[in-house]
Amino acid sequence: MLNRIFCISLVILGFLSSLNAQDDPVLFTVDGTPVHVSEFNYIYSKTNGDKADFSKQSLEEYLDLYVKFKLKVKKAKDMKIDTIPSLNRELDGYRKQLSNSYLMDKTVKERLLKEAYERQKKDRNISHIMINIKGRKQPKDTLEAYNKIMAIHKELEGGAAFKSVVAENSEDQYSNKKEGMIGWVTAILPNGFYEMENAAYDTPIGGYSRPIRTNMGYHIIQVNDERPARGNIELAHIVVFDGKTKKDPSKDAKAIIDDTYAKLKAGDDFEQLARSVSDDKKSAAKGGYLGFFGIGVYEKDFEDAAFGLAANGDFTQPVRTSTGWHIIKRISKPEFGAFEVERNRLQAKVERDSRFKEARIAMIENIKKDGGFSINDKVLDAFVGTLGKDFSTTKWRAPKKSDEVLFTLGGNDYAMGDFTDYLLRAAKQRINYSRGKKQSEVVRMMLDEYSNEMALEYEKSQLSKKYPDFRSLMREYEEGIILFEVTKMLVWDKASKDTSGLKAFYDKNQDNYLWGERAEISTYTLKSQSEKILQKARKLAKKKSSDAVLKKINKSGNLLTVASGKAEKDKKAFPGIDDMNWTKGAMTPNNINNDNTVSFVKIEKVLPREKKALKDARGYVIADYQDQLEKEWIDELRDEYPVVINKEVLNSLVK
Repeated sequence: MLNRIFCISLVILGFLSSLNAQDDPVLFTVDGTPVHVSEFNYIYSKTNGDKADFSKQSLEEYLDLYVKFKLKVKKAKDMKIDTIPSLNRELDGYRKQLSNSYLMDKTVKERLLKEAYERQKKDRNISHIMINIKGRKQPKDTLEAYNKIMAIHKELEGGAAFKSVVAENSEDQYSNKKEGMIGWVTAILPNGFYEMENAAYDTPIGGYSRPIRTNMGYHIIQVNDERPARGNIELAHIVVFDGKTKKDPSKDAKAIIDDTYAKLKAGDDFEQLARSVSDDKKSAAKGGYLGFFGIGVYEKDFEDAAFGLAANGDFTQPVRTSTGWHIIKRISKPEFGAFEVERNRLQAKVERDSRFKEARIAMIENIKKDGGFSINDKVLDAFVGTLGKDFSTTKWRAPKKSDEVLFTLGGNDYAMGDFTDYLLRAAKQRINYSRGKKQSEVVRMMLDEYSNEMALEYEKSQLSKKYPDFRSLMREYEEGIILFEVTKMLVWDKASKDTSGLKAFYDKNQDNYLWGERAEISTYTLKSQSEKILQKARKLAKKKSSDAVLKKINKSGNLLTVASGKAEKDKKAFPGIDDMNWTKGAMTPNNINNDNTVSFVKIEKVLPREKKALKDARGYVIADYQDQLEKEWIDELRDEYPVVINKEVLNSLVK
């Protein structure tokens, strides 16, 4: 498929298309079929990139290419190539492939990328109340935690102070010591905390969120403050551990760090001092280098000091932390780039994060909501009533296929019989769901899975209606497929299979297919790398025939072989051969081969330039013959299909 797409892309010269906008004038017509300015502008700009200067010459040259493209497409459709079953199957496969990626990219990934990008512009300071779910294995225990957080939320809504509610109820022992304070956070939060991130960024400053759930438990988030994002910073440091912390009371860490700071101020090298003074042996070995870091990695005093450095190369005064005294050096501070610059970095994070799955679920729910999804509970309940114990085994068989409507979506009816077929196919999932659950619950869970699949298929069928660029991509690929096929039939295959036409073309253009400078050569190869034997072989080869050289050198064993042939200059036939004078008797330097043999080449005879035989030039002749056939074909198409160019519209595009 990829090779096919690549070939098609070559054929259509990278042409892409766009839909017509309102008040979009027609630039040209092919046999009455219009091509609008919006389409041409997009194609011209996309294909030419930075070279799209909209000069008169550039526009006219590109217009000529695009007219030829449209002429070929018109011919292909008149030949009914677009009705060939194999091509339609290929197009359907491409549509399915494109739909899958396009749906996720447009409705999920793109939104998540832009959301993360905008969030990363700001840091938010948050506190929380948490009800732990760790160790609550039973559903009733989780329900108890949920009811508790809902009661707390109700208490807050009744006017209770957030800090007092933290003290009375929160089960996060770490943040409880700070009245629920988590501190400054920035997107993207760790995997599993997307809901917390949503609460942190969607809640107004000074407000609190609805209850949300993470891997840790249920939370209510309060947003305390906001600031421009600190981003990332590249750091090095020198640290002297606190003597009391490291059980060495005699060590005066403050005196050591002050002395180090004085030396830095006097001009001593930071890296050398880090290696000799710093107690952090891992970073000391690298001149104090710590790498890139964002917020929340180090203690607040350390972080504030580091991000307070104004320029690369600046270092702080001694900074106190729980481990000792630090001097921090700023190495670099990357700027936050435009969306397209940051996109790849964000995409890798987003796609690995659970938010991608959560956003997909939310997307499906929106599809169902917009499509008026509704279940016929009466039909579903009647089906559940027919189920026996074998439903949770591989022995279960679907009942006679029913046409009763089970659910509707987007004006389409989905039959009960199709769902029972799905239940039969998804036996493994059905059996797994049946463990410890009622049959009615299992059926509902399976219906969720099935209806989600159908919702995605429904949305894919709507892509062309909802997204003009998707419709444009599909049209482009369809045109590419049929253009590839018609060109193959009328030009490429004809050029390679029309032996008489190819011979006639060659006879007429023989002067275009000439050999370059050539020579008859002898390639001498010695098994020995002995300098004495090499020099002897070269001396003999310079004056005598190859047979005579072989006879002399091989007296004491089969040391030398000689191969005769022809070589064309500038074809890199042998190392050094293209650089020497092409005269009779000239020899290349010695070359040591991969098998440890040594070779050199001697020119025996310089050949005059001459025409190539058809068999030698066949590839070039076919390519040129194809070019001629295509030119003749374009002339025929111009005679067959009238092309009308609106000169006034074309001139209006010139800048």
